[in-house]
Amino acid sequence: MNPFKTALFGLALAGLGAGLLGPAEWRIVALQAGSGLVLAVLIREIALSLWRGEFGLDFVAALSISAALTFGEPLAASVVALMYAGGQLLEDYAASRAKAEMTALLGRLPKTALRYTDGELELCNISGLVPGDRLLVRQGDVVPADGIVHSGTALLDLSALTGESVPVKRAKGEDVPSGSANMDVAFDLRVVRRAEDSAYSAIVSMVKAAQEAKAPSVRLADRYAVWFLFFTLLLAGAAWWASGDKLRMLAVLVVATPCPLILAVPVALISGLSRAAHRGVLLKGGDVLERLAKARVLVADKTGTLTTGHAALVRVDAQRGFDAKDVLRLAASLDQASAHAIAVSIVKSAREAGAVLSEPRLADETAGEGVTGKVDGKRVAIGGAKFVSRTLRGRRLPRRTSKPGEVLVAVAAGGKFAGWIVLADQLRSDAGAALDALRQAGIFRVVLASGDSANVVDRIASDLGIEHRHGDMTPEDKVRLVTAERANGPVIMAGDGVNDAPALAAADVGIAMGARGSAASAEAADAILLSDNLRHIGDAVRISQRALAIAKQSVIAGLGLSAVAMFAAAFGYLPPVQGAQVQEAIDVAVILNALRALR
Repeated sequence: MNPFKTALFGLALAGLGAGLLGPAEWRIVALQAGSGLVLAVLIREIALSLWRGEFGLDFVAALSISAALTFGEPLAASVVALMYAGGQLLEDYAASRAKAEMTALLGRLPKTALRYTDGELELCNISGLVPGDRLLVRQGDVVPADGIVHSGTALLDLSALTGESVPVKRAKGEDVPSGSANMDVAFDLRVVRRAEDSAYSAIVSMVKAAQEAKAPSVRLADRYAVWFLFFTLLLAGAAWWASGDKLRMLAVLVVATPCPLILAVPVALISGLSRAAHRGVLLKGGDVLERLAKARVLVADKTGTLTTGHAALVRVDAQRGFDAKDVLRLAASLDQASAHAIAVSIVKSAREAGAVLSEPRLADETAGEGVTGKVDGKRVAIGGAKFVSRTLRGRRLPRRTSKPGEVLVAVAAGGKFAGWIVLADQLRSDAGAALDALRQAGIFRVVLASGDSANVVDRIASDLGIEHRHGDMTPEDKVRLVTAERANGPVIMAGDGVNDAPALAAADVGIAMGARGSAASAEAADAILLSDNLRHIGDAVRISQRALAIAKQSVIAGLGLSAVAMFAAAFGYLPPVQGAQVQEAIDVAVILNALRALR
C-alpha cells in the first residue's frame, strides 16, 4: 500500500472524526482542516498533471470540495475528502493485488549462486557468472542463469514462468531455464548465458516496464474527463439555476466525485496483465493487452515457433545385417565428440531412446562434412553421403530420397555402410491445438511465413490446415507481409529468431518465444511466451479480451449509476453528504467488478 495515500486517508478520517466528536468550538475548524489538506494535495496533483499535458477527473473532486467549503458546508467537504482519499487507497490496494503475479516474478530473482572454483564451492554474486561456470543448485534454489544439467537429474518447478503446476524433469545435457526452482536433490548446472543475458533477467526487466506503463485506456479515460466535467458543470449549474438552491449544485458535484472511469480501467487492465503472466505470457503493458484483445490475424514463423526449431529423429533405415538401434547407438556415441547441431540432436535422440553410449576414441571431425573415429573397437563414420562414401574408399551408397524438410545422415561401421539416420524439424505437439484455440478466440486468419523453402512450408502448412503460406522469405519480406495483413485486421506476429525481430516490431502485437528465442526477438516483441506451450497465446488473447470487456463494463455501469445519482441530486432527492456515500458505494462496486479479471 502507498504510505502517502494511507497517511492522507488517515488525516482525512481524523479531521472528520474530530469534526463530529470533538469539542463544539473546534468542530468546524477540524472539518475544514481535514478537507483542506486533501484539497491541497489534489491541487498539487492537478498542477503536476497539467504540467505533463494530462487532464484528469481529480479536477471534479477538487471543485466539489472547494464548493462545499465556499458554501459553508464543511461536513460535506470533509465527507467528500474522506471518500476521495478512501477511493485512492482502495484503488491502490486493488492494483497491488492485481500485480501480485508480476511482483512474485520480481521477488524470485536470486542475488547469489554457489559456483565451483578450483574444486571448491564459493558464494558469488550472479552478476559475475559467465558461460562455462559450474554451479551447485540446491533443493529449493531458484536457477540464476540459463544453463544445462551438468550432472545429476533436475526436477524443476516452472510454475512461476509458465503457470504449469506439474514439475518437469531434466536429464544430463538438457536445458534448464533461469527462474525455475529445484524441487528435488541438488544438481550441477553448467551456465550457457550470463545472468543478465538469461531469459529470466529479460523477463524481470519487462515486468518492471509493464508495472510502470500507463495503459492507453487510462489516457482515454483522462480524455473523457473533459466531457464528463462539462456534463457535471452543466447539470450542477442547471440545478442551481432552476431551483435557486446552491446545495443542489453542490450535491451534483459531490456525487460526481471520484469517477469510476479513473478507478476501474487501470485495475481491470493490471488484473489482465497479472493473469496473463500467470498463464505464461508476459505482456509489456496495458496498451499491449488492448491491442491483443482486438487482434484478428496471426502471422507465424515456422522454425522454433510452430516447429521445435531443431532436428529430431524421424527413423533409422538400417542396412541388411545391421540393427537400427545399434546404428543409432554407434552414431550417437561418435557424435559426442562433435558440437554440430545435427550431432547434438542425434545424441539427444539416442539417449531419449534409452541407448547406453560408449566413449568415442580417435575422433576426427571435418567441419561441415562429418566425423570419423572408433566406438567399441569399430571404425565408425557419420556425416553426409559423399563424406561417408570417401571413408569407404569411394563405394557408392544406396540411393535414398527424402521428403521436404528431412535431413539424411549416412553411417558406416566396420568398413560397411550401416544405414541412414533421418532427421527433421518436427511440429510442436501443441501447434494444432494452439491454432484451434486462437481461432476460437477470434483470430480468423492464420498466415505461415518462413525463410525455409516453399516445399517445406507447404508441408507444414498442410499438416496444420493453414491456407495462407509463404516460403523463401527474407526479414524484409516478413515486414511487408505483416504490413499488408493489417488490411484484414490487427496483426499478431509470433517468432523466435533474430530474423523475426523486424516483423515482431512491425506487428500490432509481436510475441517472442522466450524459452528458446533470441534476445533480439525478445527485445523487439511486445510480449514474451515464457514457455514453449503455444496454447498460452490463445489464453492470453482470451484474457486480454475479458479484461478489456470488464473494464468497459465497469466504466459503463459506474458512469450510468453516477449519472442517475447526479440527476437525483439535481432534483433535490440526494443531499451532499448522502451523495458522497452513494458515490463511494459505486466506486467500491466497480473496483470489485474490475478485479474479476484476475479470475
